Amino acid sequence: MRAGSVAKRLLVGRPLDSARLGETLLPKRIALPIFCSDPLSSVAYATEEILLILALGGLAVLHLAWYAAVGIVILLLVVVASYRQTCHAYPGGGGAYVVSAENLGTTPALIAASALLIDYVMTVAVSVVSGVAAITSAVPALDGHATLLSVAFVALLAWLNLRGVRESGRWFALPTYAFVAVIYLMFAVAAIRMATGTPIRAESADLPVHPVPAYSGLALVLLGLRAFASGCTALTGVEAISNGVPAFEKPKSRNAATTLAVMGGLSVTMFFGITTLAMVYDVHVAEDPTELGLAPGTPTSTALAQIGRATFGDWHVLFYALQAVTAGVLVLAANTAFNGFPMLASVLGRDRFAPRQLVHRGDRLVYSNGVVLLALTAIALIVAFDANLTRLIQLYILGVFVSFTLSQSGMVKHWRRELATPAGRPGHPDRSERRRIRRRQAINAFGACLTAVVLVIVLVTKFTHGAWIVVLAMPLLFATLKGVRRHYDTVAAEVAVAPGIRPRPLAENHVLVLVGSVNAPSLRAVSYAKTLKPATLTAVTVAEDPAEAEELGAQWEAHGIDVPLRVLNSPYRSVVQPVLRHIRDAPQRTADSVVSVVIPEYVVGHWWEQPLHNQIALRLKARLLFMKNVVVIDVPYLLASARQVGADTRTLVDPD
Repeated sequence: MRAGSVAKRLLVGRPLDSARLGETLLPKRIALPIFCSDPLSSVAYATEEILLILALGGLAVLHLAWYAAVGIVILLLVVVASYRQTCHAYPGGGGAYVVSAENLGTTPALIAASALLIDYVMTVAVSVVSGVAAITSAVPALDGHATLLSVAFVALLAWLNLRGVRESGRWFALPTYAFVAVIYLMFAVAAIRMATGTPIRAESADLPVHPVPAYSGLALVLLGLRAFASGCTALTGVEAISNGVPAFEKPKSRNAATTLAVMGGLSVTMFFGITTLAMVYDVHVAEDPTELGLAPGTPTSTALAQIGRATFGDWHVLFYALQAVTAGVLVLAANTAFNGFPMLASVLGRDRFAPRQLVHRGDRLVYSNGVVLLALTAIALIVAFDANLTRLIQLYILGVFVSFTLSQSGMVKHWRRELATPAGRPGHPDRSERRRIRRRQAINAFGACLTAVVLVIVLVTKFTHGAWIVVLAMPLLFATLKGVRRHYDTVAAEVAVAPGIRPRPLAENHVLVLVGSVNAPSLRAVSYAKTLKPATLTAVTVAEDPAEAEELGAQWEAHGIDVPLRVLNSPYRSVVQPVLRHIRDAPQRTADSVVSVVIPEYVVGHWWEQPLHNQIALRLKARLLFMKNVVVIDVPYLLASARQVGADTRTLVDPD
């Protein structure tokens, strides 16, 4: 359709030839915002999540934020170092699924895939809702429209990604780099002001923090562990680079590993810097405003917003710039998932664990079906949780650490296999290479153990706060992936033929032409049916009114059509059932014969014309598909509107 083609061209852009796939490869400066916007942006709310949990214990336990922050920094450094090994070992794109499949087996691989798919959906939901929270912190009047804004931003991200990876990367680069620049500017201003003796306190510093219960002993330890688990959101998206190594310019592995190291350095310094300022400024946050002595429903600022307002003071322009770039990078952080989810879904589709439609690239050489599927799923999640960040965050990061642990465990086995290569065979490592392999193996082994411990902490501390939903969803998704593979395997076995089997000619072809009146489409269908040289050829019509049937018969004879016309009576005014009954009970049909049902159809040029035609034909075809040895043949007849669209479409062919 002309209108549809033009609209698609305007929205998505010109189709790209497959030969231009190399043009979509990313330099490091573009790959950083595309693959690292999620972990870089996570620092905007990771500190706040730590403080939110510790607020349950009152002012006396807020000092535990230091210990949680140090633990998260160590964990982040270990995970980054571990995934750098994956980038080098799997230049074709590792990812937890591929690494686990090659080294641990199908079941661990599908567990990792299930965890990652859920995590990607959560990344979109949490990142966008966090970005909207930054907007509403600066403009409280928008607080009641958080869900609508979140849905709109997800749709915007999906559209940008459908236009292509490299093109979307240009859009994402500026907000990401601007966010990093403003955060470091805030650190510099804070350092100068504190060095000159200027006292800086957050707007919430004097607000009391009322503990919910009294925490001590084991309860206090569990509270600290829960705060640590919540702050581990700073690690989300770290694995995205190892998944997307093929998207980098050559040398792919080195560029990916370098980008990962830069991301790790930026994330660590920004997260620890924000946490330090939050503690120095006495930032207080709580899920319920009444815990801070405020009236119920009182809007409160995010921790980063409080830090920015306190740091920049009267420089309101810089504060609003901080909020703007924070909102931008948090929304665009979902792009990490928009790159990872479609790619992983494509690999699963290639291995027949997901629908095959997810394997193919769209007009702009992106996995369009995966992009759309991710957007719709994330929107459903945002609407279901009413864009509530605190509720969504409880479902987050569990899948991250499942994939971390399985991926690093798989890498340990990968290096073990490398070391076991016999002497004299290709790939046998020399002494210096063996030392390097053992060092890499040690890094991955330590990373696997550390992330496994954190996984247990996250599971225990978050289970009753919403993580049970993810614990339930992962086995369901795992079973779905297995079920899809089982279906494809069953179909493949059913349609397989033994070597040497040749096509066997059918005994007879009995052709029925369905007609409703004597008109151009019916005559065209009859003419086509004759070219099939069938054993029998019959025109069939269904008569609700005997008078109409008689009139049709008279017209049939008047036009001298040399094909017998069979009239099927329909006292119950059904068209489909008499035709099905006639085909099923036809005496000339045998086990080796086939019945070809030829149906004339109108082809219209406008969408609003479609519901006005062919509805009976659609219902009939849907039923005939389930009849054995029945073939349905459409004979299209283009109406004037369709012929006009066809002529216009020829003028839209891309000369490239």
